[in-house]
Amino acid sequence: MAAVSETVLVSAPQDHDAQAASDPQATAADSPLEDFRVRCTLKRAVMEVMEMCGRFVQELGAVLPEDVRELALRDAQWTFESAVQENVSFNGQAWEEAKEHGLMDSDIKVLEDEFDELIVDVATKRRQYPRRILESVIKTLKAQHASLKQYHPVVHPLDLKCDPDPGTQCVISGRVIFSELHWILEEVNSDSI
Repeated sequence: MAAVSETVLVSAPQDHDAQAASDPQATAADSPLEDFRVRCTLKRAVMEVMEMCGRFVQELGAVLPEDVRELALRDAQWTFESAVQENVSFNGQAWEEAKEHGLMDSDIKVLEDEFDELIVDVATKRRQYPRRILESVIKTLKAQHASLKQYHPVVHPLDLKCDPDPGTQCVISGRVIFSELHWILEEVNSDSI
């Protein structure tokens, strides 16, 4: 692949009015070179177009004799690709310097944030519609609050069964405790004898 050769003209800043008065032809010669490359934004899209055009180059090789076809096709393909790479720029960058994948997720997030800020800016600068927008926002918020008030979470109560007469349970427990204490005392008395 051929390297991209760019000419950079560096000159000290001069007063253009004084320069034009002294030599009118000097202004045309001293002006910085313009970038005549085709400006693109996505390298991936240009590569897809190059692949599509590469097929046409392959079809042109069909008319060539067999003995020179392969060499001529490789040369034509290389010439075509290098010519495209030298004459295309991506956001002011040369082919080798440009990113192949275009915008990254972080770049997209930044652009979305800037877009949201611009929307807010435009909405606040409007004079005719802010009241209507504000009214619709208030109506929407009231509807959301009303729907939240209507929401009641479902709580399933536990089935608690209580004895209708708690006194009977106490009497039964007392009898069991009395019999166990009586048995323990008899055991203690029999061991001490």
